[in-house]
Amino acid sequence: MADHSVVAEGLCKRYGDKTALEGLDLEVRRGTVMGLLGPNGAGKTTTVRILTTLLRPDGGTARVGGYDVRRQARQVRRRIGLTGQNPAVDEILSARQNLRMFGRLFHLSRARASARAEELLEHFSLTEAADKQVSSFSGGMRRRLDLAASMILAPEVLFLDEPTTGLDPRGRSEVWQSIRQLTAAGTTVLLTTHYLDEADQLSDRIALIDGGRKITEDTPAGLKRAVGGDRVEVVVEDPADLAVATSAVARVTDSGVEPRTDEEQLRVHAPVSDGVAALTEVARTLKEADASVVDIGLRRPTLDEVFLRLTGAPPEEGSGTTGTPGATGTASTTGRAADQGDAAETKEVVA
Repeated sequence: MADHSVVAEGLCKRYGDKTALEGLDLEVRRGTVMGLLGPNGAGKTTTVRILTTLLRPDGGTARVGGYDVRRQARQVRRRIGLTGQNPAVDEILSARQNLRMFGRLFHLSRARASARAEELLEHFSLTEAADKQVSSFSGGMRRRLDLAASMILAPEVLFLDEPTTGLDPRGRSEVWQSIRQLTAAGTTVLLTTHYLDEADQLSDRIALIDGGRKITEDTPAGLKRAVGGDRVEVVVEDPADLAVATSAVARVTDSGVEPRTDEEQLRVHAPVSDGVAALTEVARTLKEADASVVDIGLRRPTLDEVFLRLTGAPPEEGSGTTGTPGATGTASTTGRAADQGDAAETKEVVA
């Protein structure tokens, strides 16, 4: 499958009597972002560690960048980057010194390491802060530097494990922008996250896994459509207008469906087939009735609702944990530097 950077078929992994993966299939097209979602214990971290050659599968096959993760681990490592939950950069060094150091660790010549550091500083908008100690950086800047370090060898596939855990909204936005720039340049990204809005914003497709198996895969919009269509929602200010709002919404709802009314929140909502036409009609009716409308809109299901419907468990909001119990952050690593850790080919790292 030449147009795919990651292809996994029937991946299986057990830890004693615990099954972490049970026949997982996954395909990630080149130059796209695949969000990998699932509750704690679903197998996300185990999947990432197998695909990055840190863990051997008990069954199934996987190819990354066209190479088999079991038989051609070195070739795989030369084509991937991995950024874990915890930044791997040295806080005492400057951003420029960090990137030069990583370049040398990846066996680049001194001149090439320096040149690559300058390219990455510019690409990640860190040039002005290049000579400042990393300890003075904001969380978003550190994360961008960590991403830059993982891109020293311009990997074909970048694995991001909870890349924005603990960041404030501004820091998350900075990291999101960096990820978008990477995919625009052709990098394939496999993203694990507990922030469902992050997966919604960044992912071209989302694979939802539970119990070590993929239970569904689609675009974010497709997943939302699968659990329900559009609905009109009205919030009024005066309780006396609640009946008017309910009547207005009832006129445009799907056949046989009664509007749902929340008397405490003064809210009415109901599913509709033609969202725009329904919203227009409800707005016209309420205006003619001179109702005190606080909010009116056309709502769609969220990924949170998809997650809850398909897994039966709420998403872990802002959780810093990942797929399998005992998981820890993984230092950024790409290419030849990982070759020095050949023990990873035979030694199992429990995720």
